[in-house]
Amino acid sequence: MSVGAAARRGTGETRRAGERAERNPGFPWLARAGLLARGVVYGVIGAIAIAVAAGTGTSPANQQGALEIIAGQPLGSVLLGLLAAGLAGYSAWRLTRAVTGHGREETDGTGERIAAAASGISYFALFVVAIKILFSAGAGGSTTKQTAGVLGWPAGPDLVAAAGGVLVCVGVYQAYKALARKFMETSRTDQMSPGARRGYAALGVLGHLARSVVFLLVGYGLIRAGADYEPNRASGLDGALRELAHASYGPELLGLVAAGLIAFAVYSVADARYRKI
Repeated sequence: MSVGAAARRGTGETRRAGERAERNPGFPWLARAGLLARGVVYGVIGAIAIAVAAGTGTSPANQQGALEIIAGQPLGSVLLGLLAAGLAGYSAWRLTRAVTGHGREETDGTGERIAAAASGISYFALFVVAIKILFSAGAGGSTTKQTAGVLGWPAGPDLVAAAGGVLVCVGVYQAYKALARKFMETSRTDQMSPGARRGYAALGVLGHLARSVVFLLVGYGLIRAGADYEPNRASGLDGALRELAHASYGPELLGLVAAGLIAFAVYSVADARYRKI
């Protein structure tokens, strides 16, 4: 069997496995649990960002910081375990959509499949972080340390700058998705009352615009790090938000972004109810 034929066979088997998973009666519930988990994470990040804007925040304003705060609550291990399960479900749903190119209610284009793959991988990484925190194993190094390692590779600065460029593109797409209300196309808007539809749209616009700002800030930091061969410029989500807080009118701007992240959290909860799976 040729390499091409073997690859096609493997791709076909992977696609059939994904379609079998989609037909499982419990799969939609797994996906909706994942959307709820996404909402919890963004809600905590938004709350941390508000504290940073007020000058009282000490926890990292990123996904890991959010998970660590959850772990420190009463019954934190139980909560974090449930959240990890939800993150795993979300990752499985997005990766399955990337493989099959469709769900039970809609078909995905090439761009949507690429976005689903990136989302699935990102949330699987977040699931791994949650498990490490749950078992007190710690998580991977900071963005600065990781970037410093990559900068030492052959063509490392170009790779770091390219990763930043991808994040900037994602940020631009998030803004387009917000302003064009593309997120409404993947929702069961026919099941919403007029008031619910308006509220859902407002939360989605604010939430996606806040995500756009976050992706643009982190992407810009990576581009600067690659261009200047300076890993300290790559600060990740936490560093980007804290840097924003020190800009002109920074606390006010950060407060707006934080409010948008909380709006995205509420939107995610509503999305768990209305998303086309």
